[in-house]
Amino acid sequence: MKVTLEDYAPDLIKAAPELEDRLEGLFHDSARVMSPAGLKDYLDGARAMIALGKGPKLLVSYLDEMPQVVKECGEDAIRDVVGAVLKLSSMVSGEVLTLALSTLPGAARRFGDPELLRGYLALLHRLAAMAPRGLRPMFGVLEELLGKLTLSGLRRWVDFGVEAYRRDLPKQADYFGLVSQDSRAILKQERRGTLFIDSQRRLNFYLRAFWARDFFLRPSAADFAGFRPFIESGALHLPDAVDAIGATSGLDLYRAMCAHMAAHIAYSDRGLGHGALNPAQIFLIGLFEDARVEYCAIAAFPGLKTMFQTLLPESAPGTYEHETMYLLERIAKALINPGQRLGDVEIDNIIEAFHTNIAENMRETMLSWSLGIELYNLLADRRAVPSLRILESLAIPYRDDNRFVWAMEGYDWDNTNAYQPELGQVRKNVGLMEFVNEVDVETAGDDAQEIWVLSSELFPYEDEGVSYNEREGKEPVSDPFHYSEWDYKVQLHRPSWATVYERRQGKGDPEAIDTILTAHRGIRHRIKQIVDRLRPQGVSRQRRLEDGDELDINAAVDAMVMTRIGHQPDMRITMRNVINRRDLAVVILLDLSQSTNEQVRGAEKTVLELTREASVLVASAIEGIGDPYAIHGFASDGRHDVQYYRFKDFEQKLDAEAKARLAGMKGGLSTRMGAAMRHAGHHLAARPESHKLLLIVTDGEPADIDERDPQYLRADAKKAASELAQIGISSYCLTLDPEADRYVQRIFGANNYTIIDQVERLPEKLPTLFAQLTK
Repeated sequence: MKVTLEDYAPDLIKAAPELEDRLEGLFHDSARVMSPAGLKDYLDGARAMIALGKGPKLLVSYLDEMPQVVKECGEDAIRDVVGAVLKLSSMVSGEVLTLALSTLPGAARRFGDPELLRGYLALLHRLAAMAPRGLRPMFGVLEELLGKLTLSGLRRWVDFGVEAYRRDLPKQADYFGLVSQDSRAILKQERRGTLFIDSQRRLNFYLRAFWARDFFLRPSAADFAGFRPFIESGALHLPDAVDAIGATSGLDLYRAMCAHMAAHIAYSDRGLGHGALNPAQIFLIGLFEDARVEYCAIAAFPGLKTMFQTLLPESAPGTYEHETMYLLERIAKALINPGQRLGDVEIDNIIEAFHTNIAENMRETMLSWSLGIELYNLLADRRAVPSLRILESLAIPYRDDNRFVWAMEGYDWDNTNAYQPELGQVRKNVGLMEFVNEVDVETAGDDAQEIWVLSSELFPYEDEGVSYNEREGKEPVSDPFHYSEWDYKVQLHRPSWATVYERRQGKGDPEAIDTILTAHRGIRHRIKQIVDRLRPQGVSRQRRLEDGDELDINAAVDAMVMTRIGHQPDMRITMRNVINRRDLAVVILLDLSQSTNEQVRGAEKTVLELTREASVLVASAIEGIGDPYAIHGFASDGRHDVQYYRFKDFEQKLDAEAKARLAGMKGGLSTRMGAAMRHAGHHLAARPESHKLLLIVTDGEPADIDERDPQYLRADAKKAASELAQIGISSYCLTLDPEADRYVQRIFGANNYTIIDQVERLPEKLPTLFAQLTK
């Protein structure tokens, strides 16, 4: 999609001649902050301003101010603003519309969120419908209003003026111009202590100082009683303004909210499912989950304990509508203070269980589940479970509503990064006709603002049967996969640090693979013997079942005997025949760095050639066993370009296509192992098999061009192996580096690696090793 100024310039200059000298500069400045689609909306909106017939000032103001609005709230705001102006145009003059546009960048900066900006535009429409003469004076003092009021406060201030002076036009103008005393009084009444927009920058620095990562903070209109902050799509949604609580300032309250919600993201590996839980059970589980993440945060940063304790309520008995709420308030305090007890033996036992088990289960959400259900059952036995309305009155002002804890499908638990808005290049999947008719530059480079992707191959008319990619030798590149990396120095993940792209290397001659199989007939014969021993044989009979498929005669006779002599019989009198099957999925991950192109000492082959031979032989072995397997490879050119190659996928046979891919295998670049392991784990995690193995073949230690510290990528690979183990994926390393003893055991563990001193024996060693690992 290409947008040119020439298509719009004549109409714009005709409507406002003063734009002739400025239009090109405005266009280029706008193109820096808008995508081609956004730029088209921007210029189409300018034509809409002309069509209103409200004079050239409106058009000039629109063109000048909209790029600033887009910078603050995104280019989706263009259509919202144009729509709002069109609605207002039938109610107010062009001069008032110009004022609305000229003050819009300041409003966008103060709100800082597209949803709040939409709310502001809706408020202008309502004011224009009910008291249109209030708009002009309000725009004159808008900066002062937005500096003191949230959107909710501004809405209440406007509503008071509309109701009080609907028919008194002079006083209406005084009210909305902040001239009258009651206008100032309502402003003072609605003014909140600390505005989010004034604190956002400091809060971002505050969180980054703790967790060495970026969190995306968004303001939300806290315009109803009982509003609580929340996490949605990984973004921290905070109230647009807060008041001080006692000696705690509004900024400190914001800090506590941010620290608590960031702890939910930083110290949670998986969520919880609602299942058949009732609202009271969900609330009580959330009480323990809040305590768990705060324990983790305090363990890492002890100073947070004082901040959390200060904001826990100090209510007197009888304050709450239900006496259990006072008990829950005391439980919340006791969960943060290990030595505090309530004097209720059963409650204290639950609190003691939390403090006893939390050290070993810091990241285990199921601990919160079990203790929350235990507390619920105790209160239910005492008939002391309040309603959800009463439970939600528990006044702990800095805690969120815990919707994040239950969002099993709403958050990517494998990627521990907070939400970040999409910036830079936009990739869109489009249909064939849209691609053919609308694409502007087929040969655009990687710096294009918008890339259109066609899922199927495109065949040129002049070369029937040969696609563009095949003709030009270009293999498709996947969308980016972002993975965090472990920084051992600060003991934290770097969010979205490594970017993996799936690529396809060029194809080779599949007959070269057949030649390898023929040349290693002796090794293949030994492999066949191994395969025959590993291949599942026959049927096994499971006896002593209660719900088997057929009667177990011996067990039935024993049961009858026990019945006749007056004893209780064993009712497990059926059996079932089960076909023996293996339940294993394997990814063979090959290191294809530049060092694999080096020739093996004392041999005529390179490491890459031996790696190819070994992968072909182990593939033939696994084909005989019947296990689903994939052969992948990787190399890296810095953290922004980890190249991941898929030579054979799980559902694919070792056919001519797979052999051609293996024959075209090439080596180059560096070895960023941790990111490649995480991406291989991504593929394995999607498999239904209960046993999963990642078998890594490498000729050296993890290294990359953008990382000089030799320990950094080793520590990250170790962390990646640990993360895979937590989701049931075993990692094993076959290394060709004779000096690997100094690092490979620290990465994979004492029993999860093999060093091959004689590299030329790799083709016969790899299948044997696979057999040993999977028997």
